[in-house]
Amino acid sequence: MNRQILLNEKEIPKQWYNIQADMPNPVPPPLNPGTGKPITPDMLEAIFPMNIIEQEVSTERWITIPDAVLEKYLIWRPTPLYRASFLEKFLGTPAHIYFKNEGVSPPGSHKPNTAIAQAYFNKVFGVKRLATETGAGQWGSALAFACNQFGLECKVYMVRISYNQKPYRRTLMETWGAKCVPSPSPDTNAGRKFYEQNKEHFGSLGIAISEAVEDGATSKDSKYSIGSVANHVLLHQTILGLEAHKQLAMIGEYPDIVIGCAGGGSNFSGLALPFVRDKIHGKTLQVIACEPASCPTMTKGPYVYDFGDTAETTPLFAMHSLGHNFIPAPIHAGGLRYHGMAPIVSRLLMDNLIEARAYGQLETFAAGVIFARTEGFIPAPETNHAIACVIEEAKKAKEEGKEKVILMNWSGHGIIDLAAYDAYLSGKLEDSVLSDDEIQKSLKALEKYPKP
Repeated sequence: MNRQILLNEKEIPKQWYNIQADMPNPVPPPLNPGTGKPITPDMLEAIFPMNIIEQEVSTERWITIPDAVLEKYLIWRPTPLYRASFLEKFLGTPAHIYFKNEGVSPPGSHKPNTAIAQAYFNKVFGVKRLATETGAGQWGSALAFACNQFGLECKVYMVRISYNQKPYRRTLMETWGAKCVPSPSPDTNAGRKFYEQNKEHFGSLGIAISEAVEDGATSKDSKYSIGSVANHVLLHQTILGLEAHKQLAMIGEYPDIVIGCAGGGSNFSGLALPFVRDKIHGKTLQVIACEPASCPTMTKGPYVYDFGDTAETTPLFAMHSLGHNFIPAPIHAGGLRYHGMAPIVSRLLMDNLIEARAYGQLETFAAGVIFARTEGFIPAPETNHAIACVIEEAKKAKEEGKEKVILMNWSGHGIIDLAAYDAYLSGKLEDSVLSDDEIQKSLKALEKYPKP
């Protein structure tokens, strides 16, 4: 049995995979909220450079990774694929469990896969500064790292509840030269109204996105950078799924089940999309996206046109959403506290090519502790959602007596999230389940907009 399946540097994928070339139904176009008509690429130029916009709208199946990006990827890529043999033994399951360890990157997660690419494309376009939002701080620290690699300035609006819960994420960003402020902040028009109402406002990714978009669009030599949801982000993340595809082929395995956690969609999509391609072309497998019960975008949110941010500065996107005014509960999986889901992921869910499940905070931390006590690595709270699903499926395989192959994206380590584990181990964590009434109240504002 291979405990670690490793690729050498020469085997790193040289192209990203674009699932828009293979989807049976295309993603509905983003709409101008004023006219209700599809936006054109030039309408995005205030926030993104044109070389990234071209990727956002592309339907080419393969997009070449620039040499300068590959050079930076080699700092940590290819990442190892592990056989979770100790977890298998603990569960007594006949399933073969594999996890792609994206926690070996400098910031400790999968996020630099797109951060490095975005920093590079902005740099060659002449941009000197990037503004962004971050939930738990994984994306903010990844972009800080990437901007440092390419000599760009970086400002990060971090959701206040996570800013308070995870101070060392801010330290990471500042070590790489970025400026990090809690959101809502007094630095932007979008943030100021929430900040003035309540200086301790928990914040949300929707508010932080509004601040970062405003900053990127109005500051000199600046653009906006996004860590999830957008098509080009999902594109860049596929490098990890393409590596996993190669690694499993090396040992003659292929997954029956592919699992990833999902907040905006980048973590899940990075691993899943190369396998969804196989499913589209006839392979039989389950592909499961796991989300928090307190922010059940896919399991309870309808498929609607909605804004990507709270201040309504973005176009309308066709996606599963809880409404852009929704403020999630302050759970520790800050990276999963987003009101919407990536349009690509939402469309795949509508076409039954993937499925979605929601898990409570206590169940996910229990799963994370089991993983830490068997496999040794301490997972990020977001990753714990995928682990909860892996354990559920491994137990099912045991009940059925089937030797299934389960593949998971272990998307980040939890070393900077130990305060969350301390709260769990001391009995201070609570579950938060979103009621249908709260969802309907949040969705009321969308009734006037078109339906996908």
